Amino acid sequence: MTQLDHGKFSKMTTTFHTLLALDVFVLFFSGYSLMFNDELWWMVNLMGGATGVSAVHRIAGAGLLALIVFWMLMMVTTDTGRGNFREILPSKGDFDAFVQDVRFLLGSADERHPNARQFAGGTADEIPLLTYIGKGVVFIFAAELTLLTISGLLIWSKTGVMELMATKTAAAAFVTFHGLLGVIMLMGVMFHIFEHGFHPALYPVEVKAFIPKSMIPEQHDDDAEGTGIERLELSPSWNMASTVVGAMTVIGIVSVLLGSLFDEGYPVPREIAIGGGPTDILLTVGINMGVFVLLLGLVLQMYGNLLRVRWQKQLEQEASEPTTATDGGRVESEE
Repeated sequence: MTQLDHGKFSKMTTTFHTLLALDVFVLFFSGYSLMFNDELWWMVNLMGGATGVSAVHRIAGAGLLALIVFWMLMMVTTDTGRGNFREILPSKGDFDAFVQDVRFLLGSADERHPNARQFAGGTADEIPLLTYIGKGVVFIFAAELTLLTISGLLIWSKTGVMELMATKTAAAAFVTFHGLLGVIMLMGVMFHIFEHGFHPALYPVEVKAFIPKSMIPEQHDDDAEGTGIERLELSPSWNMASTVVGAMTVIGIVSVLLGSLFDEGYPVPREIAIGGGPTDILLTVGINMGVFVLLLGLVLQMYGNLLRVRWQKQLEQEASEPTTATDGGRVESEE
């Protein structure tokens, strides 16, 4: 085990991460089945047709609302939650890291700031829980979820939206806003899957997102210097896997954006559509590639939790084994 494997998240955080990811995946699958029902016809049928897809999307939306309310209460009412909130607040070190990153990019700095490094060989004590980039991701993701939840609740009852927004046109614009947020969030989630699943030091999954820090030792038996990254071996399948999934991620995002323009003006308004609705196979294949990347993220999510279960069983097995004495015998208990 290397410094890269050191857990930094509590059991509550890793469990919430799993539940939130599963819920967001279901929202994506059901929402884009409604949006691209011609390209994703197989997923519509899998969920029981148009009625089934709508029901799944609303149930997942209710689940998202419940998770958000739970997390907000936990952040306010518990010491751990308040501590975690303080951890993600921007600091002077984050600003200094951003400035030094810009200087490093321009060639006027020799290295990146410690607050900006995650996989550059720093020790667990030197690298913060979240870099300034990680904090930005948290705030952006939180803002997107909040806006998607509010707009989704209003859209749930179309008559309510029309009364609130005064006109049918304004209500349609609000629905478009919800769809645009979904497209933006889709791009972020797909890049997130690729970054944390196909980084050469983490491939195929980042274990500390699933195994809480209480189950991962922070001490090592050897006195070797370094972080352990120098002892890692590149997986033989990483090059091919990262190339294929990277290409599918880009193609999927581009296809979803194009499909948004062509598919009945939703979520992009029809007035700025760049042409008619293409029916060729390429767009269908591209959108399905994007959905495949999401399905891959779901599989990696399950695999990460499987690793957690196996690791927990291994720890329990080691704890139940009798201790061996120095002379080869077993240490008897004092009882």
